[in-house]
Amino acid sequence: MSEVDDAIASARSSWARISEDRSAPLSIARADTRSRRRTTQAIGKRLTRIAVADGAILVAAVAIGMVVPLGIMGALLVMALLIAATLLFAVWPAETAPTPERLASVDIKALPAQTERWLDAQRPALPAPAVTLVDRIGLRLETLSPQLVAVDDDGEAAQEVRKLIGEQLPAFVKDYARVPPSLRTTPRNGRSPDAELVAGLSLIEQEIADMTTRLAQADLDTLSTRGRFLELKYKDENER
Repeated sequence: MSEVDDAIASARSSWARISEDRSAPLSIARADTRSRRRTTQAIGKRLTRIAVADGAILVAAVAIGMVVPLGIMGALLVMALLIAATLLFAVWPAETAPTPERLASVDIKALPAQTERWLDAQRPALPAPAVTLVDRIGLRLETLSPQLVAVDDDGEAAQEVRKLIGEQLPAFVKDYARVPPSLRTTPRNGRSPDAELVAGLSLIEQEIADMTTRLAQADLDTLSTRGRFLELKYKDENER
């Protein structure tokens, strides 16, 4: 085995160890970063909507004022509209999560991001261990997303991805949500609904990781081949 093969094997082994470690500090840090990014993006969208709405009101007020004097009552009305628009868009959801029905038909390249948005909306109804897994699934989806750029929307790989994260994952979480809260911690057939949820999400997370690896296989092989070529061409020349 060449040094290039050793390096690739070592990298894959390291990645596998990180993937299998459910409490890896790096994953927790990345999840925290994603959470802060979501919050920042939501605030940014709200501020943008407020600015656009208030700008439109001011432009309309100036246009009307050039034709008809607004007076004190008109100025008060404009101020009231500005306050109302600001309050409305401050509390209005920055972005509505897609429905499971929408996930089943969304373009495959946008599916990981859309599924992640839907999962984020489910967090308040999930137990703490499941929320941790939702964060990890979100990281997996972020990694998977670039791999789907070159995937045929009607191909076998796309169908597998769509089946798992566009259909089975939402259906599984919806099944849990329909269980009455008072029964979610009650064991049934040796396992409570909370435990069933955590076990199922863990399996889904690992399968998304496996899908990402399969989709990246061609790139890994290309890297390995090019590495061998460079090794044969330049290392041998330097040893002459």
